[in-house]
Amino acid sequence: MKERFCFQPTALDGVVVVERRPIVDERGWFERLFCARELESLTGGKPIVQINRSLTHRRGAARGLHYQRPPHAEIKIVTCLRGEIFDVAVDLRAGSPTFLQWHGERLSAGDGRMLGIPEGCAHGFQALSDDAELFYLNTAEYAPASEAGLHPEDPRLAIAWPLAITALSPRDRVHALIGASFEGLQLEMNRTGNTIADDEP
Repeated sequence: MKERFCFQPTALDGVVVVERRPIVDERGWFERLFCARELESLTGGKPIVQINRSLTHRRGAARGLHYQRPPHAEIKIVTCLRGEIFDVAVDLRAGSPTFLQWHGERLSAGDGRMLGIPEGCAHGFQALSDDAELFYLNTAEYAPASEAGLHPEDPRLAIAWPLAITALSPRDRVHALIGASFEGLQLEMNRTGNTIADDEP
């Protein structure tokens, strides 16, 4: 059986660009957005438990950078259904050789590309077009008590956003800058396979 996904690693361990391989004929095309078996190397076999969708109306607006602390850390697979975005993952994993480094990818409707973001990474994006629509696959449910975020313009991260950020949500606007004592998220596994302990930025 032909594999429907192609994987391209990035400089951040576990952050992967996934290219979908559609079936094309004179009628159009058919593509697979998710397959548990083919994407197991990305999800670690964890089930997708939540599927989300967002629409960002204005070019230049940003969302994020969001993450969930253990034990609700999540893997995300993100694709763009309409318009174009600059999608960013930031490594927050304690002890990682790329700790506090970021990786960004342009994703656009019809390019057949997704960004896979592992546990322990923050995620955010900037709309590069009006009415940018995203589709997210998540391995953990939204857990408000475990929710956290980084400021997208934190100078310690120095993310090279393609455009000046023109809009943030009230929540994202007040995310604290990363303190000197921030050591990252501890993602050690307990006997049940759940992530444990965490630290604040």
